[in-house]
Amino acid sequence: MTRFDEPLIKALDPKTAKPLEGSLNITTVGELLRHYPRRYAERGELTALDALEVDEHVTVVGEVSRLMRKPMRNRSGTWLEVEVVDGRRNKIYLSFFGKMSHVVETRLKPGTRAMFSGKVGRFGHGERAKWQLSNPEFEPFEEVESSSSSAAEFAAAPVPIYPAAGGITSWVIRRAIGVVLDTLGPIPDPLPDDLRARHRLPGLAEALEAVHRPRDQGDVARARKRLKFDEAFMLQAVLAQRRQAAAAWPATPRPLRDDGLLADFDGRLPFQLTEGQVIVGEEIAAELALAHPMHRLLQGEVGAGKTVVALRAMLQVVDAGGQAALLAPTEVLAQQHHRSIVRMLGDLGTGGMFGGTAVTLLTGSTGAAGRRAALLEAASGAAGIVVGTHALLQEHVQFADLGLVVVDEQHRFGVEQRDALREKAGGGRPHVLVMTATPIPRTVAMTVFGDLEVSTLSQLPSGRAPITTHVVPAADKPHFLERTWERIREEVGLGRQAYIVCPRIGDQEGDEGDLSDLAGPGDLAELSEAAEAGEGNGERRPPLAVMEVAPLLAGGPLAGLRVEVLHGRLPPEDKDAVMRAFTRGEVDVLVATTVIEVGVDVPNASVMVIMDADRFGVSQLHQLRGRVGRGGLPGLCLLVTDFPAGTPARERLDAVAATLDGFELSRVDLEQRREGDVLGAAQSGRKSSLKMLRLLRDEDVIRDAREEAGLLLSADPDLSAHPALRAEIDRLLGDDRAEYLEKA
Repeated sequence: MTRFDEPLIKALDPKTAKPLEGSLNITTVGELLRHYPRRYAERGELTALDALEVDEHVTVVGEVSRLMRKPMRNRSGTWLEVEVVDGRRNKIYLSFFGKMSHVVETRLKPGTRAMFSGKVGRFGHGERAKWQLSNPEFEPFEEVESSSSSAAEFAAAPVPIYPAAGGITSWVIRRAIGVVLDTLGPIPDPLPDDLRARHRLPGLAEALEAVHRPRDQGDVARARKRLKFDEAFMLQAVLAQRRQAAAAWPATPRPLRDDGLLADFDGRLPFQLTEGQVIVGEEIAAELALAHPMHRLLQGEVGAGKTVVALRAMLQVVDAGGQAALLAPTEVLAQQHHRSIVRMLGDLGTGGMFGGTAVTLLTGSTGAAGRRAALLEAASGAAGIVVGTHALLQEHVQFADLGLVVVDEQHRFGVEQRDALREKAGGGRPHVLVMTATPIPRTVAMTVFGDLEVSTLSQLPSGRAPITTHVVPAADKPHFLERTWERIREEVGLGRQAYIVCPRIGDQEGDEGDLSDLAGPGDLAELSEAAEAGEGNGERRPPLAVMEVAPLLAGGPLAGLRVEVLHGRLPPEDKDAVMRAFTRGEVDVLVATTVIEVGVDVPNASVMVIMDADRFGVSQLHQLRGRVGRGGLPGLCLLVTDFPAGTPARERLDAVAATLDGFELSRVDLEQRREGDVLGAAQSGRKSSLKMLRLLRDEDVIRDAREEAGLLLSADPDLSAHPALRAEIDRLLGDDRAEYLEKA
């Protein structure tokens, strides 16, 4: 009898168990049974072959239409090409060589329907290019039906198609699961009986049998309902436990004062806070006064005034005798924050005789003398506000009384990095405020699961102008690209400025010749033509680079304008000098990398052109777009791409162009990238612990699970009356994830 936690090597033949472990990291019976089908194929159904991607490892269902013997190139002999169709005029070609080609001829006759598994390739050029599987593994349905163990399954039931990998096929996984299901002993159900009854959920053993060996689609639906609820409930239970623990952590209260720096600052503000800023400020002020640490996410559109809210929180902590640290991901952003805070505070930010507090900057490029001064001000408490990059995380950086940690663009920092700064608080824990302009998938996930207290700024301050966004299809309509450069000249002629962003710097070794052959007079339409060269065989040109695009523009369509470059490899003093010159209006066009993605505030900039926009994420595009329209001038954002209409990349750009709502865009991002591992540090969905649950599609399941988990944990915080649930949570977390949650 097989146990749920039994090592797979004991439950299966080693020839099957070892590939499962090596290719899919499946080591136990339980992990194998939690490897759910990706989809189900009905008897007679064929897989659509028009949605394949190069190098994807796939399992497809198709019908053999013909076999063709072809001569080998450069040597004697022949190879076999098998044409497979999907019933929709789409075809894929299988190539077999050597002895295998003769075996295939006897097993794959025209009219045979089968499953084929392998890595997808593309050969040929342009419209004549063909999809190809080289030496794929396959299993004809007719051969399966001749097996008494599988005949009924294929005759009437849905056929599970599993996520597979090199060295292991969907049908091998299906057979392995069948073996362990046939020998599986009783398994404890982590969900209480009364909970299952309330939500009409089958038992775990029944659900696993139904999801892997369904009799019909009704079985699949019932199994999915239970297994989705499992994932939602386990995560909600974990997060409920964490909330309970957080409420018990000590923190120094930082109550609001009526006569301190914050009151003076508010009295000097040259503008009126928005209603949202006032409400969020009150929420934060109340939490800072508590004896357990605030852990709040501040979400707001680009330009919604998050920095002012954060500064007011920092001043409240300073008024209460503590210090605040603002952690920024880049030197440009840290310097921008420092300048902005000093400017807003005025003489309140100089300390000393004015009775304010010093504002100190510490980055990796801070000189030796400046570093010593900054370290002393932080350690002595003279600096109430310390702004910095990763340099703040170094061991020798100490604070007198760190009361608040503000993390800007929180997705740029790992949990370990944020924890390193938090540990500098000494006794107790500091309050934590994390900020983001566009929630990334993991942030959305944690928000939906209710793990963070969330504040949202949806109202833009007065003076922010609307931004118009257009996609520029440079390959299809090169005259649109020409018009892009004309628009920049028009804006500069009105006294305004422009950004042009490229995905690459261009001075890496081996990159120098990528675009240099195109240099010369004229515009950049040639670059779009170069982009299409090699597209027929699945290749793409290298991404456009700052150091190559800038001289092409300066000597061509933007000749006569003042063009400068900015990227991360410039010395810090050069970066700062370029940004200051651009801010003063001494530069017309700034050609840059994403170093200007966040924190750069130049009110006179009205145009943002993003080259190779398809190479950027939704969040990045939205952030970059937010660099214009900041000074009352209407903003224009142009997304330049070579991808034609109808492609996934183009649809993503069209979605960005269609809305300025960052929260709507976060949903687009989530749909494309998946949730990420909400119990781990992964930002990508590829390693997600969520196998069935989808945050956007299953919000009602998450809501119900959160309510149930809260009720159960309030009655049984230690889960002493629910040992099966406690064991499942321990399995889900593991040592690494438990440590992660403790830090997060």
